[in-house]
Amino acid sequence: MKLIAKMLAGAAIASAFVMPATAKDFRIGLITPPPHIWTKAAEAFGAELAEKSGGTHSLTVFPARQLGNEAEMLQQLQTGALDMAFMTVAEVSNRAPDLGAFYAPYLANDVAHAGRILRSDTARSLLDQLPATVGVVGTGYGMAGLRQIVSRGKVTSAADLAGLKLRITPFEPILDFYNALGSAPTPMPLPSVYDALANGQVDAIDMDAELIWVLKYYENADTIVQSDHMMFPMVGLVSAKVWAGLPEDDRALIGQLMSQHVDSTIDSYIGKEQGWLDQIAGTGKTYTKVGPEFFGDAVDQWNAIWVEKSSALNDLRTVSAETAN
Repeated sequence: MKLIAKMLAGAAIASAFVMPATAKDFRIGLITPPPHIWTKAAEAFGAELAEKSGGTHSLTVFPARQLGNEAEMLQQLQTGALDMAFMTVAEVSNRAPDLGAFYAPYLANDVAHAGRILRSDTARSLLDQLPATVGVVGTGYGMAGLRQIVSRGKVTSAADLAGLKLRITPFEPILDFYNALGSAPTPMPLPSVYDALANGQVDAIDMDAELIWVLKYYENADTIVQSDHMMFPMVGLVSAKVWAGLPEDDRALIGQLMSQHVDSTIDSYIGKEQGWLDQIAGTGKTYTKVGPEFFGDAVDQWNAIWVEKSSALNDLRTVSAETAN
């Protein structure tokens, strides 16, 4: 209930946007395809919202960028044209740089450790700034596991990544990381990635294990590098305009249920990540597992940049140390 109290306080910031009536058929947008864990969590959230509200409220889920890319959906949230979203923290960090600290290379030792960091009070406190800075209310975190590298060519050292066109999610923390490696980071939406890797439009991709396996990106690769170099968090968002127009009991119900269902994705990835990695390793492709030393001084370069950009970085490092075991 502590988180709900914080969200109620955050809604006061958006009080100037109070709407006169409560929406009953909410819309939630995602970039992930229908089979994805995030999309399934959104559907489960909608079903429970309908049940717990006695049918007063319903939720229509729009996956696979049906409502636009994340930048477009965030704009819709800010205006109140979209009610809710499950969105990468990456996109939110473009407007709230403190959240970029979650992408510190090797902040988490493994996927379970990433979950503990995201569930910490320090992580949750970063959501408090979102109504004022971004125009949204954050209800809690989920994630999509840790990041790996898939390459069309042979990769035996970080030097092999230099100059490669490497597909990334377009946000500053990962741009800074691959720029430090001397790669050519190339932003690209998910639907374009398979063909781009197949036809050589990109040489490599930065991706999580689920999509490497489920969307078969490994088919167009020679090398998979299990680097586990960054976590990839997600956040449940409600438009601050919509939130401010809801009665307090609806805010409490929506906040609690959305938080619960985004959090459920953490357990899903903890339970499934190793299985996906094992299946990828069994494809016969060259499979290499590496640690921080693989990236040379790129990790230190990233830290030097982001300690200036995010006031939260040192606090999250403290949480990382405290939750390592």
